Amino acid sequence: MRDAVIVGAVRTPVGRRKGGLSGVHPVDLSATVLRALAERTGLDPADVEDVVWGCVSQVGEQSWNVGRNVVLAAGWPEAVPGTTLDRQCGSSQQALHFAAATVVSGQADLVVAGGVESMSRVQMGASATGGLPYGDQVRDRYRGVEGFAVDEPVPFNQGVGAEMIAQRWGFSRTRLDEFALASHERAAAAQDAGAFDAEITPVGTPDGGKVTADEGIRRDTSLDRLAELKTPFRADGVVTAGSASQISDGAAALAVTTSEWARSHGLRPLARVHTAVVAADDPVIMLTAPIPATAKALRRAGLDIADIGVYEVNEAFAPVPLAWLAETGADPARLNPRGGAIALGHPLGGSGARIMTTMLHHMRDNGIRYGLQSMCEGGGMANATIVELL
Repeated sequence: MRDAVIVGAVRTPVGRRKGGLSGVHPVDLSATVLRALAERTGLDPADVEDVVWGCVSQVGEQSWNVGRNVVLAAGWPEAVPGTTLDRQCGSSQQALHFAAATVVSGQADLVVAGGVESMSRVQMGASATGGLPYGDQVRDRYRGVEGFAVDEPVPFNQGVGAEMIAQRWGFSRTRLDEFALASHERAAAAQDAGAFDAEITPVGTPDGGKVTADEGIRRDTSLDRLAELKTPFRADGVVTAGSASQISDGAAALAVTTSEWARSHGLRPLARVHTAVVAADDPVIMLTAPIPATAKALRRAGLDIADIGVYEVNEAFAPVPLAWLAETGADPARLNPRGGAIALGHPLGGSGARIMTTMLHHMRDNGIRYGLQSMCEGGGMANATIVELL
């Protein structure tokens, strides 16, 4: 029986908004990880049968099928095709799911999955320029629902959703700030220990420089500093910029094939894609779908939450992983052990692959058999992926 294994996982450093990677075109940023993926795994780019690339704001420099353009920019053969998908923040996690399904079904033997977002160069929400994407029937369906304002430019608001989660689960401002501070502390400890070194490929910049490390970690933050930040979504709210993911630039890539093909071509698998699901929930609160997605993945895998040695739940906003912890009963010590998007950043279309890359390296470094990744997505969706170390 065919399976899907990941034989390589590489990412760029995650750059701050207007930081070290802001001068790099998103296609060139992506090309960097494709070249590094081939070099580190020893795969022949000519063997790649498709590149599935996640990107959320597909406009301007990220338009015209960025997935195909990154193949050409990487210098890979013109015969290698590429496509681009948008499942909002989970785009490159969905790219992994599609890649795994493609090789398991026998439609291809080697597929590269990944994604990119240059939020410095392509503003979040830019693809909605010119009008609302929801249509009259969606607007009418949710008219009057709490958190939905018909006349706002972007009616479904993730920040408002985060506030709704905090209210529903009873998370205080202090609890969110404590979680945010811990994210920075974990990320700083991992960076200091060299835990990210094996997963990151340096990125050259147009000015002749080089970005080698994640830029978003704030080593000087504290609960006192976080307490000074404003609450932009509600005057009496608890969510701030400090307890939300950072606007970032970055890309990541994963090589997916079968165990048999990897063996015959001298490639060493890191992990097997054990289970891959997608779920959806309330689109107004928007950010709760990782909870049913996790339940669905565990049920389909025949596993219990305690069987999973590491969980990566994207820190879009601190209430998201906190609500996930409360509902799943997962061990908090196993959640985002190397920090999350609050500290490392969230380059939308690239985050799913970035998180998977970090989780796979953590599993390998610590001999963890099962890892689970999930992340909230616009529209109230979430992917969940369980991988098994090989």
